[in-house]
Amino acid sequence: MSHVIKHTDGRVELGAPEELRASPLFNHDLAPVAIKDRTWTTYDYSALWVSMAHCIPTYMLASGMVASGMAWWQALGAILIGNLIVLAPILLNSHPGTKYGIPFPVFARAAYGTRGSNLPAILRAIVACGWFGINAWIGGYALQVFFTALWPGWHGLLGISHPAWQAAGFANTQWISFSLFWGLNILIIFRGMDVLRRVERFAAPYVLVMTALLVWWAIDHAGGLGPLLSRTSYEGKGTVWSTWIPSLTATIAFWSTLSLNMPDFTRYGRSQREQVIGQAVALPTTMTVFAAMAIAITSATVLIFGHAVESPIELAASFHSKIIVAIAMFTAVIATLAVNIAANVVSPANDFANALPKKIDFKRGGLITGVLGVVMMPWQLLANPARYLTGWLGGYGAALGSVAGVLITDYWVIRKTELDLPSLYQEAGVYRYRSGWNPAAVVATVAGFAIALLGAFWPPMAMIYDWSWFVGFGVSAGLYWVLMRRS
Repeated sequence: MSHVIKHTDGRVELGAPEELRASPLFNHDLAPVAIKDRTWTTYDYSALWVSMAHCIPTYMLASGMVASGMAWWQALGAILIGNLIVLAPILLNSHPGTKYGIPFPVFARAAYGTRGSNLPAILRAIVACGWFGINAWIGGYALQVFFTALWPGWHGLLGISHPAWQAAGFANTQWISFSLFWGLNILIIFRGMDVLRRVERFAAPYVLVMTALLVWWAIDHAGGLGPLLSRTSYEGKGTVWSTWIPSLTATIAFWSTLSLNMPDFTRYGRSQREQVIGQAVALPTTMTVFAAMAIAITSATVLIFGHAVESPIELAASFHSKIIVAIAMFTAVIATLAVNIAANVVSPANDFANALPKKIDFKRGGLITGVLGVVMMPWQLLANPARYLTGWLGGYGAALGSVAGVLITDYWVIRKTELDLPSLYQEAGVYRYRSGWNPAAVVATVAGFAIALLGAFWPPMAMIYDWSWFVGFGVSAGLYWVLMRRS
């Protein structure tokens, strides 16, 4: 039986991890991180969130709200409040990562069972694959614009394709650009977490400075801040609440993936204090600042071009200077690369490894993520803002909110943050439950997910879907507590 070492700062590590290596639930990538290897500082966590927040999907989230008719302060309020709300489950689920050095799927074994943990892990992985595809498509589009700026004949070099499975035609060279960006992601995955940390440290300040320059251009060409702030009330379809509430839920769902798998990063933390401060300071502030930049730029495009330009890539492509377009596209590539690997590869790679620990390691899991991201056809998800905000974000928000409810209730309410670390890697340990599955966790998750999604298919209950993350979280947390108390 492997013993544990409890340090004075509350962190725990395995005393003899080699004793668990023969377990089918154990491999090098899923093993607890040794204390000596937990080196991430406050700056690392701040840089992680800054680089992840300063991305094109964040820009499109904010610009989509403006395009839907919301005033600047309404859109900014939805984003600020949403990020303050989602910060709570992020920090709550970060704690076990730092304390025990374990990744998300191993943490989930405590609530769902040693086999049942594959349910939340695969749910999270599928969502991450979708996000990986979305960001890879955006990054590939940025490369396409970059190549076209350098050589105008690039766009139509190989003609246009109109396959039956595609809603709109794309230049065949765009598929090449997409493949190149996809391959760059896979290359960094195979280089490991240390390369990722270096990318995040560079991307965080660079993208912020470049976006600030774009804001300066927008204000200058729009005639100052006054015209940008002229819309003070809602001008879209229906009431302001019919748009604002789904936008709030979409903002929460935007980071609900990370609210589950932050242990994948906090397992490398030097202390609870450093990871908490790094995340609490960086997430709400950078998301709000970057969203404000996106709102200002999008509002300016209405005045400059007569319509809202929601994509920063399309906006940058409208400049006549090849140098400016090249710099803008390089920025887009760096921003997209940083967020894609950190937010959409690390977790699913561990999740797929959790399903078959002896056959799938981190690199193979990352490759599976990349392939599934293409299969999910991200160009269709990005076809219009409504599908992106209410369909994609709202739908998976319901699922992941349900998982968060179970994990937080189990770890904080039922177990009081105390886990049996060796048992998380033992088939016959305390987390075996019924053949490796905890029925209470599964029932609570499915119930929360189903009720939250009810409004998507039954119009009289549409309001439930508008609050999908909250409903999924509340139902699963309450039901799980009741079922575990009974057992």
